Amino acid sequence: MKNIRCAKDEDLSRIAEIEIFNYRLGFYPIFQNDAFYFGELQVLKQIEECRKYLANTWVYDDGVVKGFVRVDRQEIEKLFVEPALQGRGIGEKLLRFATDVCGANRLWALDKNERAIAFYQRHGFRRTNEKKLEEDTTEYLIRMSK
Repeated sequence: MKNIRCAKDEDLSRIAEIEIFNYRLGFYPIFQNDAFYFGELQVLKQIEECRKYLANTWVYDDGVVKGFVRVDRQEIEKLFVEPALQGRGIGEKLLRFATDVCGANRLWALDKNERAIAFYQRHGFRRTNEKKLEEDTTEYLIRMSK
């Protein structure tokens, strides 16, 4: 698919940056954990975490990396778009790549992340009855499948 390619080492700082911005904007309001979101969650540290999954990560790059998706077997593990660029179809293209090219057909979404759930539902994913606690929290993740 146009503009989507395997992630490379030189993409790691951008991937980490996109992930952190999304975590802070989307999840900090739910979890309110200053120590994690503004202390522990730092770009240099996140680069090393992202490096572990580089082989399973694809980026949307039209000259600048604007989003990424990570797929393991048939599960979408992460899909994030630069917050300033959301609503431009980048997430949809990454999701379509994950399903059509990588064969992904399931994912976990935070139950309170209504925006993400609505996005996935618009693109053919449905909530299942399966849920689990997000690690070290009292919030639930819900399984969605195609």
